[in-house]
Amino acid sequence: MKRFKIITILFLSLLVTTVSCDNDFEEINTDPNNPTTVPSSLLIPGIARAAQNRSYSTFTGGDMGACWSQQFAKVQYNDEARYIPRQSVITAVWDDYYAIVISDADAMYNIAESEGNNTMMGVALTLQAYGYAFLTDCYGSIPFTEAITADEGNIAPAYDTQDVVYSGIFSMLDKAISLIGTGGSIDETNDVVYGGDATKWKKFAASLKFRALMRVSGKMNVSSALQALVDSGNLFASNDDEAKLVYLDEDPSANPLYETIVYGTRGEWKVNSVLVDMLASTSDPRLEVYAALNDADIYRGKPSGYTDVPNDDYNYTNVSALGEFYLRPQLPGYFVSNAELKFLMAEAATKGYISGTANDYFIEGITASMDFNGVDGSAYISGQFLQSNTATALQQIAEQNWIALFAQGVESWTEWRRTGYPVLSPAFEADLNEIPSRYNYPTTESSINKANYDAAVAAQGADELTTPVWWMN
Repeated sequence: MKRFKIITILFLSLLVTTVSCDNDFEEINTDPNNPTTVPSSLLIPGIARAAQNRSYSTFTGGDMGACWSQQFAKVQYNDEARYIPRQSVITAVWDDYYAIVISDADAMYNIAESEGNNTMMGVALTLQAYGYAFLTDCYGSIPFTEAITADEGNIAPAYDTQDVVYSGIFSMLDKAISLIGTGGSIDETNDVVYGGDATKWKKFAASLKFRALMRVSGKMNVSSALQALVDSGNLFASNDDEAKLVYLDEDPSANPLYETIVYGTRGEWKVNSVLVDMLASTSDPRLEVYAALNDADIYRGKPSGYTDVPNDDYNYTNVSALGEFYLRPQLPGYFVSNAELKFLMAEAATKGYISGTANDYFIEGITASMDFNGVDGSAYISGQFLQSNTATALQQIAEQNWIALFAQGVESWTEWRRTGYPVLSPAFEADLNEIPSRYNYPTTESSINKANYDAAVAAQGADELTTPVWWMN
């Protein structure tokens, strides 16, 4: 009996101990250094870098952006410059923007909502809107209303037409503007764009909306929405406000142009003769920043294209490389620049969409570009003014915007597609008889999402580089 009592006491003691351990299990086994939920602001660096690393990549922004807008040219490996893009890059753009930029921004929003942080919810919506705008401008119709719903069991999302996508983008940005600064804050350490400045994030959202409205201004009545943004006082006021990621000094955190051309010793990306000739003809001081002197100590560009450069007329040494300023590791990756915004405002004023003097906005745009490039543009600017003829003025604005968008490859190509200026001819020995209007869809879409892919192509047009996107028609 005594032995039984001892065993019983030991058993009960063990049971109590076990229950006690179970009650404290989560607390004892939680690693305070590895939280299961991250702060919403911790997602900003990954999203910003994914967006700019992809858009500034020499294989995206260089080959399928700046080469197509004829700011860059290549002296070797000319397939992309001749409109034969790498399908792996086409897929990478789609995957990176959906899987990282948009998905992580959506996760950021949900986390910020659980934190009760209105400002971070607005930041998340701004980045998500930017991601969708980038994708739809490149591809046309894209999954939007059913995008990033794989966790809900939807692995074959329907495509939405661009008018639907853009309406959704405007709603996102309106909500972002209304949320930012109304509660909560941004961790300045994690905010690699603005260092925790909520006011500037609101300006990013408003300026991005202005650009998006101008992009569809040929298809929608956007005048009242544009004027409301001007009246709000939330648009960029200077270069200090613009939305950009400033890269760091060394690999692997440097600008992708530096990473590939300098660190990776891939010097085939050069300046285009269209750019050199335009800037040289007007004594534009930005030429010496955009381009380096060649082996004959002159600025010399190369025309787009050529399967094989004839008679070694254009090679690694006799064509000007990109200027050192644009090969710096710290070169910022732009979401929206102040110069671009001012040129869009000049266009909007010229068309009567907004109040203000178009010429003033025009000069502000040139000045902003000169200031960014660190040159004295006073003599050049003194000779710049918009002509009274509307068509001529719009060409002037578009060409100055194209110049200011140097090295912002995809954006320079997109704005060229929208305005048609400068007037460009297709590349020599090109695979197509016109400059591409879009990226084709990733090849995986026609297999894993075939029904929706087929429906999108039937509505938009053939899945070809030359099919115009909605806002181009």
